Parts: sequence; C-alpha cells; structure tokens
Amino acid sequence: MEEEQKPLELRMYFFVPYNISPIQQAIQAGHAAVRYGRKFGESELFKEFADSHETFVILNGGTTNDQRDFDGVAEGTLNQIADQLVENDILFTYFREPDLNNALTALCIICDERVFNRKDYQDFVDYIINVQATSAENFVTLKMQTNEKLQEMFPEYYKEWVRFLGGLKNVFLRELIRDKKLA
Repeated sequence: MEEEQKPLELRMYFFVPYNISPIQQAIQAGHAAVRYGRKFGESELFKEFADSHETFVILNGGTTNDQRDFDGVAEGTLNQIADQLVENDILFTYFREPDLNNALTALCIICDERVFNRKDYQDFVDYIINVQATSAENFVTLKMQTNEKLQEMFPEYYKEWVRFLGGLKNVFLRELIRDKKLA
C-alpha cells in the first residue's frame, strides 16, 4: 500500500516598495491579494491556499519606477521583479496605486514549501554534499563554488535537484526570495 503524501504547505508572497509606511505596505499587499483571488480564484493552487494555508509574507521589493534604461531594463527593482516573473512564466498579480501616480506598489505570488523550506528542501550545494557523503575537505571546496560552477560539475545531480524542488519555476522563486527582507 502506497503512503499518502501530505499536501505541500503554501504561502502567498508579496513584494512592496520600501518607502511607504508599514500599514500602506500591508494595504497594497491586500489589494494584490484580492486581485489574485479574482484572477486565479478557480485554480486548484488558490483554492488549496485559501482553504488550508492563508499565510502571507510581505517582502521588501525595493523601489518602484516604470522608467527603463537604454537597454530596456526597468529602473525600479519592484518593476524588475515583475519583468522576471513574466520571463519565468510565474502566475502573479500586481497593484498600481492611483493615489501614487499609478505606481506599481505590490506584486503577489503563491509558493509551495519547496521554495521557502530550506531545511527539508536543501540548496543545491547541500544536496550534492549529502548525495556524495563528501569529506570535510571536499565540503569546503564545494561550498566555495558558485551555483553555475556546481551545475557544470554535477549536471545529473542538478537535474535531480530541480525535479526534487518541483521544476525550474521553483528554482527561480527560491533565488528570488533568498535574500529579501521582510517589509
């Protein structure tokens, strides 16, 4: 008899500008959450989140600025995150605040625990170290490598790890939220 797997924990993440008050950050996140419910409310992901999880995490998304440089890169870091979400085909919603000249003030995504639970879903270097049962000397050497170098060194393990995390979208989201601070 096969063991039944428990559903993955879900969280709704928001990115908001650093330079609005904490209460405004929460309000902007709320606007984006409502939009997420309106846009994706019939999806299984949203239903599972709404029925069983309802945890919000509001992160500092930096600046908001719609202007682009000569290479077409958004000047606001929040706007850059929005571009990255589009490029990586991540479901998200956003809110633009009419009272702030329609500035982008919140982005909203839902992530499963493979993105944020680094204890049960290790970073790639730790995955390699555990799979290889490496010596202390190799441990230090591996820890000093970049992710790109580790991918070159261990392409099969990287494919395994990506599968373990649920795909490239989750790998992208892990990196996206990695060093973000709470708003």
